[in-house]
Amino acid sequence: MTTPPLLSTALTTLTGVDHPIVQTGMGWVAGARLVSATAEAGALGILASATMTLEELERQLIEVRERTDRPFGVNLRADAGDAADRVELLIRHGVAVASFALAPRRELIDRLKENGIVVIPSIGAVRHAEKVAAWGVDAVMVQGGEGGGHTGSVPTSILLPSVVSAVDIPVIAAGGFHDGRGLAAALAYGAVGIGMGTRFLLTSDSAVPEAIKQRYLGFGLDGTVVTTRADGMPHRLLRTEFVEGLERRGGPSRMLATLRRTSEFRRMSGLSWPAFVKDGLAMKKASGRSWAQMSLAANTPMLLKAGLVDGDTDAGMLAAGVVVGMIDDLPSCDELVTRIVRDAAVHLRAASAALL
Repeated sequence: MTTPPLLSTALTTLTGVDHPIVQTGMGWVAGARLVSATAEAGALGILASATMTLEELERQLIEVRERTDRPFGVNLRADAGDAADRVELLIRHGVAVASFALAPRRELIDRLKENGIVVIPSIGAVRHAEKVAAWGVDAVMVQGGEGGGHTGSVPTSILLPSVVSAVDIPVIAAGGFHDGRGLAAALAYGAVGIGMGTRFLLTSDSAVPEAIKQRYLGFGLDGTVVTTRADGMPHRLLRTEFVEGLERRGGPSRMLATLRRTSEFRRMSGLSWPAFVKDGLAMKKASGRSWAQMSLAANTPMLLKAGLVDGDTDAGMLAAGVVVGMIDDLPSCDELVTRIVRDAAVHLRAASAALL
């Protein structure tokens, strides 16, 4: 039974969810099963579409809607060649929220907002928040350096208040959150809610193989590392033997493996080589990556698939936030959201008691 609303913020008002908690759009992890379970728990589930073809995304949208009638969102790649087609899918299927890992193009923002879809990009710097706020997005999600996957170096405790002070739109905090104390702290900083990836990955509703979940639970606070060896960009991962091997691997053998994974990802994406190259050029322009970094870009989805879908940690990697070291159980999404909201209310009441 979903707990009744206890906290009302701009996030709950804007998106229509009961609780100011977002399950982030993790590639290979945030599919229909996890997103619908999150939505049923009263939080905002975000479907990760970057690793899906257009046809797969539509099937996932239909499945989420079959499982729940609650609001949910979809994470999009703004630089994808078919981004406009994906936006039309969201409109057609009545999706409540569109999130973006990179700044969305202004025409995409306008099209989404014309159709009543809330636009929430993720950002990692104050200047990025200021730019998309000026373009008319509804809110931003701020991820500090503690977060898993691609990340920056500024801690959430510094980045969050900096962005809150810089923009006049709602700010969601991500990077290092897993419990009610974190939600209460984020609200005290001026955020309107929290986003969590690793914590939702480690639930019974997550489709990640059980053996992989148990492996996550075995890591402590020193169990992650930020590396650029996967795809040329800073990436926070579990400190597995495979990831440590990436750090040691020489250029020639690394490049051969990269070319092989690039070809496989192109095949899975359903794109022709010309379309794949065009997508890569758009990604380079949007992200500012060097050519050396772009040559590694297809590593990430394939290496994550090997670990998170196939369960092969000898040939794949596992994204994780530092907070993995604080997690020791696998609750359902409903149990998790209920626990966080109730604990946050307790901590907020205790903090208010200090007022004279």
